[in-house]
Amino acid sequence: MTSTSSAQALWARVRGALAFVFRRPQRLLSLRSGCWLLAMVPVALLVYALALVPFTPGISDIRKAKSELPAQLVSVDGKLLAEYRWANREWVELHQISPNVVKALIATEDHRFYDHFGLDWKRTASSVVHTLRGDPQGGSTLTQQLARNLFPEEIGRSRVFPQALTRKLKEAITAVKIEASYTKDEILETYLNTVPFLYNAYGIEMAARTYFDKSADKLNVLESATLIGMLKGTAYYNPVLNPERALARRNTVLSQMVKRGQLGADQFERLKVRPLGVNFERQTEVMGPASHFAMQLRKQLLDWADSRGYNLYADGLIIRTTIDSRLQAIANRAVARHGQQLQGVADTAWSQRNGWGPGNELVQTLVRESAEYRAALDKGEAPEDALQALLADEAFLRRLRTEKTRVQAGFLAQDPVTGHVLAWVGSRDFAQDPFDHVQAARRQPGSTFKPFVYGAAFANGASPNDTLMDSAVEIPLGGGRVWRPTDGRAPSDEPMTLADGLALSKNTITAQVMQQVGPARVAEVARALGVRQSPLEEVPSLALGTSPVTLKEMVTAYSSIVNLGRYVEPVLITRIEDRHGKVLETFASSAPAPVFDARAAQTLRNTMRGAVDKGTATAIRTRYGIQADVAGKTGTTQDNTDGWFILMHARVVAGAWAGFNDGRITLRSDYWGQGARSALPMVGEFMQQGLRAKVINASERFVDEFDVPPPADTSLGSMREWIRGLFSSGDTPSAPPMPPPGTLPPVTTDDAPYVPRQPTAPPAPVVVTPLAPLAPAVPTQ
Repeated sequence: MTSTSSAQALWARVRGALAFVFRRPQRLLSLRSGCWLLAMVPVALLVYALALVPFTPGISDIRKAKSELPAQLVSVDGKLLAEYRWANREWVELHQISPNVVKALIATEDHRFYDHFGLDWKRTASSVVHTLRGDPQGGSTLTQQLARNLFPEEIGRSRVFPQALTRKLKEAITAVKIEASYTKDEILETYLNTVPFLYNAYGIEMAARTYFDKSADKLNVLESATLIGMLKGTAYYNPVLNPERALARRNTVLSQMVKRGQLGADQFERLKVRPLGVNFERQTEVMGPASHFAMQLRKQLLDWADSRGYNLYADGLIIRTTIDSRLQAIANRAVARHGQQLQGVADTAWSQRNGWGPGNELVQTLVRESAEYRAALDKGEAPEDALQALLADEAFLRRLRTEKTRVQAGFLAQDPVTGHVLAWVGSRDFAQDPFDHVQAARRQPGSTFKPFVYGAAFANGASPNDTLMDSAVEIPLGGGRVWRPTDGRAPSDEPMTLADGLALSKNTITAQVMQQVGPARVAEVARALGVRQSPLEEVPSLALGTSPVTLKEMVTAYSSIVNLGRYVEPVLITRIEDRHGKVLETFASSAPAPVFDARAAQTLRNTMRGAVDKGTATAIRTRYGIQADVAGKTGTTQDNTDGWFILMHARVVAGAWAGFNDGRITLRSDYWGQGARSALPMVGEFMQQGLRAKVINASERFVDEFDVPPPADTSLGSMREWIRGLFSSGDTPSAPPMPPPGTLPPVTTDDAPYVPRQPTAPPAPVVVTPLAPLAPAVPTQ
């Protein structure tokens, strides 16, 4: 039976007894009956209190609250990445707290603190008298308040009778237990380290930093009185929002210190006229070097701990992760450095001189979407009046511009063989933008999606040396609509190999390949390799990356390419230990699952070297001096909204995205908006520094599992054609060259109808096998 049901049952018995008495008024005349009735109340309360003892926190729970150890997230090389705490709190010992704080606390909240055993009967009786007179006063001691702060769920919060009676009895019992377990100094220390002070500040140390920008041992009398005064009602006496109330309450605390002999009367007269002197600075929770990674894991770890009877915030668990602290630090620096450079570009592009102002239609739209605009409408202002008022507010427009034009980025590095995540950066600054651009953000991948198109073609028998015409393309979409993909410059109207089409990121070539393999097959390849959570629209424009995906999906898919068509589920945690190092559970990596034709994957991976060697990502070689065996692909979306780059190495696949949270905001620059200049530098610096520090092995090379035929020597044929041209009369038009075997035919136009070539053998389908289930966690005895 729960304590609440016990209270209800007891009240029912008492109510029945009273009803029985009052149904027979003559019994009231009996002195004996009256005495029995009066004696029943304390006896019943005592019996009920004893019955509640098993429902109050045990001694072990109280000691655990005092010595709670947050779970630690640890890198693969043993460095601390993050701690999971109940709240933003830093525990300090009593000798590290200013004596002024202790004097103010005891004088105001519990001046007989050193004389009682957890309950102050005089104060309790006094509070009852004042309450009956219409002046409610709290009767709880510091120890009772501590019990309430430490165990709010076990003790309860109800203020409605009879639940309130149960709550007060539980509070008193727990206070007695605490007094029996701790010294007075330990109780004070625990109290001051657990009390909340608003703004996610828990404990006196974080309160001192938040309101006065100093540590707790540096607090003077006025500052101590201000903070202790907040305890009566943190919101009501908030010195930031309600300075007048806070000042009056501070002086009340000072007067109590005078009354209890902790402050001289003359000193009080001098101090009470002094201002609050608040130096407010909100304290953000420090999550460590892998903040977004830690936040992504929190829910998973909470579920794990709850299902096994552990407390993530108090039991000192050690979570061993796959993150390499050295690579994480390199990734953090690379994102910060190049993100700041891009921010300078954005600030210039969106300055008032360059279009940010009341006359800009986008600015007007952003204003209408703002919380300030909605608040004005809620107050009854006309929409046009509210809009014009905000457009005329220069300070508001500056804040809006800062918020909307803040450049964001995401970065992820993964071992393609094991699936271990090596570095995870979710944004430029977790404190400013906790939104994760690795796993949570879905953005159009642009040309980084093109490898799936070519992969589907290679699986169908095409060769990187096959040629298509780099010419204007028109693809009917039905309903009279036509898709005309273009590049940044006019087509050359010359033959181009598939390898060059991918290396140079030619939209005209990719669209023709897509037309031959079909959007459904391309989507199937992408899903098999790793794009598994984001929906893919099976339309021709999918070839150019128009369906939003996550960076994590793309890096995982590229890892499958390195792995020659074998999919490995990303791994974040390897094992969990208790505070003493005993392994509680290990997490096995999933076995590589063949999901795509291995020969086609090898061809695709080797072809993607071209982007780095001679294509859109040559900066990897020329600017960053990376000579290792790498391959990759850049990506840029419409209007330079999103910039992408993913680089593949035999043991590291690293990808970056750069852009804005609002897709309508861009860098407004065809130069800086390209993925080769926005995202590539982050990956380039990461790989450069990782190789230089020898955290990444420069000698690792891609391994071919299939023989690769040498490229055909076309020099002799070219010479013959040149000689034949010298002696040609030019009168007889030359016949169009026959496409070599396996060549994908170009998209044709109405004036040159296309007769499809009959393949000699059916195209090889994409091999998609069911994914093997993840290996279950193996508990360790």
